[in-house]
Amino acid sequence: MRDGKPFIIVVVGPTAVGKSDFSIELAKRFNGEIISGDSMQVYKQMDIGTAKVSKEEMNTVPHHMIDILEPDDNFSAYAFKERAQRLISEITERGRTPIIAGGTGLYIQSLIYDYDFDDETISDEENERVEAKLKQLEQLSNDELHAYLATFDKDSARDIHPNNRKRVVRAIQYYLKTKKLLSSRKKMQHGDLIYDTLLLGIEMSRNTLYQNINERVDIMLERGLLNEVEQLVNQGYESCQSMQAIGYKEMVPVVKGEMDLEDAAVILKQHSRNYAKRQMTWFKNKLDVVWLDKEQRSLSLMLEEVSALIKTKE
Repeated sequence: MRDGKPFIIVVVGPTAVGKSDFSIELAKRFNGEIISGDSMQVYKQMDIGTAKVSKEEMNTVPHHMIDILEPDDNFSAYAFKERAQRLISEITERGRTPIIAGGTGLYIQSLIYDYDFDDETISDEENERVEAKLKQLEQLSNDELHAYLATFDKDSARDIHPNNRKRVVRAIQYYLKTKKLLSSRKKMQHGDLIYDTLLLGIEMSRNTLYQNINERVDIMLERGLLNEVEQLVNQGYESCQSMQAIGYKEMVPVVKGEMDLEDAAVILKQHSRNYAKRQMTWFKNKLDVVWLDKEQRSLSLMLEEVSALIKTKE
């Protein structure tokens, strides 16, 4: 702890780079407990597609923020920050080191920086009205939806490309829930670190990363990803927020008999590679990360480098 701020280690990087394994080794080395910074691992029954650590690994090192919600529950950066801050306090009070590991950039950013988030919790009745409105908007083309956003939030419309439908919908949803503009919230954010933070990133060459991603998808399919998605669809979760995640949305057409598994696997690999590229761009542009090249360093050398970095903070 420096200047009264709890010390935390944060591990970021693209999907399939090995964040979970490295975080476990860090926790063993530095008396740590791991807080998942992944937006999907919070959901129960969604194990294979989210690449959750095994039960054995969870027993070796305490893990938090995994399997805490049902697949039809909504989750946000605000909710993540609230829960993670409490966990950091509890872990620090136990005399242990909080280690946040994940690839959801906004979640990490919201936690370690002095960012204010509006509570988007609304009543069930209000939520039904919002969902009904969003359902109506699904019929609009990308350009039409973007034009609708511009009617009340011109700044967000200017910053978000019409083809980035997910971000356009997010800006609309934020306004419908809070009656505030997403662009106005962003202007009020501050870049001060809340914690004494060691921000680490794991990287490797693009070719190796893409090979890892392709192999991971094959392993997920071998372990029963399609069956996992089928069970979720059969339980009525198909239209939930959680099912829009990479690994799940690609398998739904297969479950419904609308696509062959082989074709869906190709699409899933492509989506995963594109996501990894976006993650790296985001982390390198938004966060001040100490990058560790996994191909150029052994695990023991990486851990020694982290030890040296920690000593400079003492």
